Amino acid sequence: MSNEIRISMQKLIGKGYADYVNFKGRYRVCKGSRASKKSKTTATDYIKKMMQYPQANLLIIRKTYRTLKDSCFAELKWAIHQLQVDDEWQVKESPLEMTYKPTGQKIYFRGLDDPLKVTSITVDKGVLCWMWIEEAYEVLNEDDFNMLDESIRGSAPEGLFKQITLTLNPWNERHWIKKRFFDAENDPDILAKTTNYLCNEFLDDADKRVFERMKRDNPRRYQVAGLGNWGIVDGLVFENWEEQDFDIKELLQQRKYMKTLFGLDFGYTNDPTAFFAGAVDENAKEIFVFDEIYNTAMTNKMIYKAILNAGYSKERIRADSAEPKSIDDLYGLGLKGIMKARKGPDSVNNGIQTIQDYKIIIHPSCVNFLTEITNYTWDQDKFGKKLNRPIDGFNHLMDAMRYALEDIKGDLFSFD
Repeated sequence: MSNEIRISMQKLIGKGYADYVNFKGRYRVCKGSRASKKSKTTATDYIKKMMQYPQANLLIIRKTYRTLKDSCFAELKWAIHQLQVDDEWQVKESPLEMTYKPTGQKIYFRGLDDPLKVTSITVDKGVLCWMWIEEAYEVLNEDDFNMLDESIRGSAPEGLFKQITLTLNPWNERHWIKKRFFDAENDPDILAKTTNYLCNEFLDDADKRVFERMKRDNPRRYQVAGLGNWGIVDGLVFENWEEQDFDIKELLQQRKYMKTLFGLDFGYTNDPTAFFAGAVDENAKEIFVFDEIYNTAMTNKMIYKAILNAGYSKERIRADSAEPKSIDDLYGLGLKGIMKARKGPDSVNNGIQTIQDYKIIIHPSCVNFLTEITNYTWDQDKFGKKLNRPIDGFNHLMDAMRYALEDIKGDLFSFD
């Protein structure tokens, strides 16, 4: 290390992760709730270790490349600054890359949406021995992980070790990560750890009250988003779906009769704003989900800009009728095709029943849609009996899809 890091790890990230940062086995897996410090801990740990091991290089993976800049890349920049080593790192945004200047070691960033770029990395200095897969829940296909696992191969120089880190929110107990890592018995190459907000000593009272309200009002969600336990998924609303790569432009050329449909569900502080982009083949009874926008704290101007930049500003967009002022604002900003969704008695269930007649084909880049559809279930009463309504959670893109698909057949959605 060129200079001693002036800020201790414990001062930066606090307690609760000693076993995690000291583990040198091949697989280091951390599932955790929101505010559990898992991402900041991982970012800080890797910056520190890169400066300690002069032959190590790191590859950061997310399912889609476009999500890296505002997640892992931002966390690593934060860690560099907090460790007060800004002058020792070169940070590039096009393409995303970080270089430790004293040695030439690099941190590379790749998305699974371009697998050739993942498997073809060669390093100039040292070896590629570490990989961090952030939001690993998004990797629904275990074969994709196996491909990544195989890319960390070869002998490591003396004193160095090969390791793959996975960090994730544990939304669904059926995910392959649970069986492979958390259900494994006494494997010295695996550290499978669960953390939650209770080990985050940096949260203030207002932060803690968010979780207390969740515990009181939505105990099922609290188990996952609060305590970091595996989500128990029983009674999915939509089961006839698959993840599949496709080119929407080619598809629309081949099936000129298909309709493109767009929906918008508003959120802000806790719930995200969710924009759905899909195409419907009524002959084959197929819905193709090809794009999404999904973010919290989006003002109406930010929503307009995001839809404009995505190329959908001239499309007809069905939006949640509960926010007429937002619809008027977006119309005034330039979304001339925006209109309120038709709501009425049983509109949710009628919409769901219509969509259940179709097979839903989801592009791999729509990671938030994939997360929602694998967790969108029927609600239960306190005795565990299924109710004829979906849970109020994982429903933002599901609602946006329902609004968009009101236009499949108007007579099915005459709720006014």
